[in-house]
Amino acid sequence: MYFFEQFPQVMSKKKGIGQYLALGFLTSDLILGNLFFVLFLGFLAITYIATAHYAERTVRNIQILQHDIKELRWQYMTLEAENMYNSRRTEVAERLDEAGLRPFNKSPKRIVVDADKQY
Repeated sequence: MYFFEQFPQVMSKKKGIGQYLALGFLTSDLILGNLFFVLFLGFLAITYIATAHYAERTVRNIQILQHDIKELRWQYMTLEAENMYNSRRTEVAERLDEAGLRPFNKSPKRIVVDADKQY
């Protein structure tokens, strides 16, 4: 016997609200008759809980990755600024002086080759 078939009989007895508070209408026949429905509700509850845990774990992973991206961006900007500073002409000249080299101050000579002549 199913719950929906038994419920109108309970309503027709008119014993009052005390009957529902005492849970006397939840008999073992009612629960066993609707066992598949109860199992289905249990499956839905477990699925809901598992989905919530998966979503929370995914959000935590996203937050960790966003933090890592921020740190890597800061490192990139620091390295870029150092590279720009070290590639300035005066910095390069100072490092060359320490190595015993001088920067070439004259303009380079241009070699012109005639295409008509064979060498």
